[in-house]
Amino acid sequence: MRYNNSSLRDYSTGWSDSRSSKRSPKGLRWALLGSASGLAIGLFLLTSFDANALRIKELPLDVPVPESVSERAEAYLETAVADTRQTQPLTSQTEPPIPVKGEWHDVTVSDGDSLARIFSRQNIPASQLHHLIASGKVAKKLTRIYPGQTLHLRTTPEDGLLELKYEIDALNQIQVSRSGDDFDAKMVTRAPERRKVQATGEISSSLFLAAQKAHLPENITMELANIFGWDIDFALDIRKGDRFTVIYEDLYLDGERIGTGNILAAEFINRDKTHQAVRYTDARNRTDYYSPDGRSMRKTFLRTPVAFSRISSRFSLGRKHPILNTIRSHKGVDYAAPRGTPVKATGAGKIVLRGKKGGYGKTVVVQHGSRYSTLYAHLNNYARGLHTGSRVQQGQVIGYVGSTGLATGPHLHYEFRVNGVHRNPLTVKLPDAAPLQRTYMADFKLKTGNLLARLELARSQAIALKE
Repeated sequence: MRYNNSSLRDYSTGWSDSRSSKRSPKGLRWALLGSASGLAIGLFLLTSFDANALRIKELPLDVPVPESVSERAEAYLETAVADTRQTQPLTSQTEPPIPVKGEWHDVTVSDGDSLARIFSRQNIPASQLHHLIASGKVAKKLTRIYPGQTLHLRTTPEDGLLELKYEIDALNQIQVSRSGDDFDAKMVTRAPERRKVQATGEISSSLFLAAQKAHLPENITMELANIFGWDIDFALDIRKGDRFTVIYEDLYLDGERIGTGNILAAEFINRDKTHQAVRYTDARNRTDYYSPDGRSMRKTFLRTPVAFSRISSRFSLGRKHPILNTIRSHKGVDYAAPRGTPVKATGAGKIVLRGKKGGYGKTVVVQHGSRYSTLYAHLNNYARGLHTGSRVQQGQVIGYVGSTGLATGPHLHYEFRVNGVHRNPLTVKLPDAAPLQRTYMADFKLKTGNLLARLELARSQAIALKE
């Protein structure tokens, strides 16, 4: 059978005009069969795609081949649909969680409690306490618990202790877990949010009262005095009108204030002389306070051994002794302070005398290298753990104010000697500590410039408000 090209073209596309249809009825039948076969193949491809396996399924071998193309398409369609029903995805099933043994409960530490007593009340075997304490340094901190603190325990009557949590403070927690007979104790530390806070004040009578008026926390006030304690005698040098500015950290945890951090920068104007200090940590991770030009605020010696005390008697070569009623030199400074006030070593050194020394009463003498020595007399008692030959650090408590020996009342008698010669502790020039190394100066200027600028701004604002 022969067909012209136009007829084939029209029939293959499924379109023809009325003239072509009338002339070639057989061509029309072939065109319809071609369209049906194309539709059948399309349906077969769509229904034979397995979405789970992501592959085209092979044709089944046992499907009979019918004479008609449309019947073949229907056969493939029925086979594919049946196979798809058999390959439906399985529904995922989540295994039920394994139940945790025991329940958490809290135990509050009472007066006289120890970890052994608490474990005994909780029916925890003594052997577990032994294994726990022997597990390491972190676990040994559990032996220093205090009344009012809380232990969080997970226990069972059969297993004893399974887990323990102990909050040392808001930032530090000891967590103990058990595996068999072994315990693992670790310290978990949370990092607080640090917010910069500034405070300014003017002294009318004392630093403490001025700091309270400026809403400065007490520990920050003490740290402020420590920073400038090498240059300013807060018992002698403070004057009405002196001013201070402090930039320090407030610590927050979960949006709640939990305490204070470090002083970042501070300024103290004493007798119209400005003292400034900034906190800096170098590349060796050593932190200290420095003046803006990199001079260490730390001196080899503190100016005073007792904080915020009143000077009751000065250095003098011709003072009348209040008890002996004779004229004799007073080669030191007396600081009146309440009995029991801590006395600090003004410099690092070695104790060469700890005991009674005539009219001095209970006395401590510290040798600082070969040139310097200091004496602390009329003590009520000595600090525990110290004896002749002990090494002490600057600022370490070595005793407590008393009135032993020839003393009319509680006070500290303090002497400062250079090469064995008495010097006035209030006026002697104290040797400086080593300044910041030159290799760190560029980094120091970069990190502290903003703090110093903020100090200047805070001072200007305080003056403007006063005017």
